[in-house]
Amino acid sequence: MHSGGAREVLSEVFRHPDFRPGQLPAVEAVLAGGDALVLLPTGSGKSLCYQIPALCLQRAGAGTTLVISPLIALMHDQVAALRAKGIRAAALHSHQGAAEQADAVRDFLRGALDLLYVSPERASKPSFRRLLARTKIALLAIDEAHCVSQWGHDFRPDYMLLGELRECIDAPMMALTATATAAVLAEIEERLGLRGPVRIHTGFERPNLDFSVRGLRTQAERLAVLRTELAAAGLDTRRGPGRAIVYCSTRKVTEVVAKDLRSAGMAARHYHAGRTKQAREQAQTAFEAGRCRVLVATNAFGMGIDIPDIRLIVHFQAPGSLEAYYQEAGRAGRDGRASRCVLFFGNSDWMTQRRLMSMTSVAVSIEARRQAALEAVSAYAAGSSCRQATLVEHFTGEAGRTCGRCDACRGEIEDVSKSAETKVQPIEALIAEDLEIIVQAVGGLRRPVGKTALAKALRGSRARTLLRAGLMALPEHGRLKQHSEASLVAAVEGLLADGRLKRTGRKYPTVWLPGKPVRAPKSDAPGESAARARPRRSERYGGPVARALDNYRRRQARALKWKSYMVFQRRAMLAIDRDEPETIDALERIPGLGPAKIERFGEDILQVVREFRPRDY
Repeated sequence: MHSGGAREVLSEVFRHPDFRPGQLPAVEAVLAGGDALVLLPTGSGKSLCYQIPALCLQRAGAGTTLVISPLIALMHDQVAALRAKGIRAAALHSHQGAAEQADAVRDFLRGALDLLYVSPERASKPSFRRLLARTKIALLAIDEAHCVSQWGHDFRPDYMLLGELRECIDAPMMALTATATAAVLAEIEERLGLRGPVRIHTGFERPNLDFSVRGLRTQAERLAVLRTELAAAGLDTRRGPGRAIVYCSTRKVTEVVAKDLRSAGMAARHYHAGRTKQAREQAQTAFEAGRCRVLVATNAFGMGIDIPDIRLIVHFQAPGSLEAYYQEAGRAGRDGRASRCVLFFGNSDWMTQRRLMSMTSVAVSIEARRQAALEAVSAYAAGSSCRQATLVEHFTGEAGRTCGRCDACRGEIEDVSKSAETKVQPIEALIAEDLEIIVQAVGGLRRPVGKTALAKALRGSRARTLLRAGLMALPEHGRLKQHSEASLVAAVEGLLADGRLKRTGRKYPTVWLPGKPVRAPKSDAPGESAARARPRRSERYGGPVARALDNYRRRQARALKWKSYMVFQRRAMLAIDRDEPETIDALERIPGLGPAKIERFGEDILQVVREFRPRDY
């Protein structure tokens, strides 16, 4: 199939006069029946690389293009934009009602869709694969393909199963990403089973972007500099041209920063995965409509967002990799006009990233890769060479051209050594089961204790101070002796930040379980007070719903060859048992269940709740 039809679609449907660099070779590769591995920078039009051949192939009677996309919000935006152009597109995801899903499946089986968007979790289900055997698939497009790589910055386990789609789909495959090193590209090609793919990548330079780094120690310093940066960009007023995104590593910090900016009279809102679906949508809509000029967000925001006039991207906290940084910074200046990308850098960033690492269960090899990624960010921040050239070299292995715009090229580099140590010290990561042990230990305490004392007890210390606090009598005493005290203290800090534990006391802060009274109610019955100080068995192990969910997650773990906590953790299981959610929206409010888990397991979880919740007769 020649490219003449592709140019016709580009002009008539998408109203573009010509292809951007890299797009045409990608289109031609799959129209010729081959595979393609597409690496194009953020904002360079990756979606057209598969959308145009999708229309060409459907016109030729080859069938529907199946698009694997990692986020429901991204699917929704893509489908809405395509339908506005008269393209027959649909999506299948857990936020839809039964009738909407049935309509999408019916149109898909009838061959009445040009493109169907699904999540990797749905694509890996046997029921969906059986569906694929009943209709013609023209092209398989894997968007955000770096998610397949354990070297990548946004690894998703279900992406590793997508290579199996080749067993039931005989069609070209296109993998697309904006941020991938040579190692990541090699892993994408291997894990997806690409067959001699045409590799397409253009230059990584973004000549209109001005990169700089600021060495800042305290949060107060960062807030002051942030306000200055926004004012310099003309974004400190409630109305006017341009917008800004401020990226933070944690949900709590997004809320603090947004509150500070609003107090300064700025039109700022915040966005993170812990907010309700309605609150996230309101923040995003206000930002896209220009009613909110500054959006403070975690990395949960931005994928697939195509806003042309973002004049400033500030990383209030340093991210965990240069891949994540360049993808997020690349959302600035999509209209080609000059824009700034500023990275705040300090010791506290590494403490935050270590804590986030300790909250995730990973293999030792992946832990080493994450450590290397942190060191790359550290080297970038402390370097004296052109910022953009450094980033280009990181991705391509070839020295980039000096940009003439960044702080290094202007001779304005700060001495960040006073604000941060540039060497990232390794710290052992605790797996999710270890974190559960910590929470259970705190749940069994008679009174709050300090985090250091708790760490010593978990390592098996028999100091007298632990005896007085009741720590040596805990069943969890000594169960985490394989970890250092520093790692356990960092893990406790992470659990505090995540809300799974809480601080009590001001002068001498201690650790306690949220929702549990610090002092048990007095009682006339001997021994009753001590019994109440311990959590009830039902509080620690749950009722019939929790037990049924535990059995369910064990079955799923065996089928997927995962650990049981990778399906969902005990805290999520107990919260479901307590709240008995009846809808997907209600599930979104359960701590520890993200969009990917809800997409894959949500309907099954709701069915378990319906079957096993206690009933009154």
